[in-house]
Amino acid sequence: MNVSPLDLRQQRFRLAFRGFDRVEVATFLAAVAEDYEQALLETDRLRQDLMRMEAVLNEHREHERNLQNTLTTAQQISEDIKANAEQDARRIIREAEGRSDLLLEKTQSRLEDVQREIDGLKLKRRDVETTIESTIQTLRNTLEFVREQEAREREEKILFHRPRHADAGPYDTAESLESRLLG
Repeated sequence: MNVSPLDLRQQRFRLAFRGFDRVEVATFLAAVAEDYEQALLETDRLRQDLMRMEAVLNEHREHERNLQNTLTTAQQISEDIKANAEQDARRIIREAEGRSDLLLEKTQSRLEDVQREIDGLKLKRRDVETTIESTIQTLRNTLEFVREQEAREREEKILFHRPRHADAGPYDTAESLESRLLG
């Protein structure tokens, strides 16, 4: 049975012999109705507070789920970024090592080429030195020959200016002429 404060206020009892004092019963019913009304109001207020608190709690739970999801997503993204960075670092290192190896191979090859060029230039230098020495020797020989020729020509000029002996031929040398003259 649901009794409202209004029911308590309007409740009337039958009169009986030796019954309760009417004023006292009415005063008591009014006080009980007042207390009951206050209890119902307090219950409604508490229900509203409870509903408001449940709504706030649900909002907080929703925020917590969102934050948890965001945190999980952030951690996953962080791990993905870290994994990608590590992969990129390994790839960059492999590429750098490959370029380094290739550069070392090219440098070694270039060094060998330069060494061969140096050896070739040394051979050419020896050839050139030999050629120069040979040319110098040829020029010395030629110079000696020219000097000897000039000396012979001078001697012949001297002989041509001397009176000729009757047996001397046009091709006699100064020595043969001299030996004939002295002899």
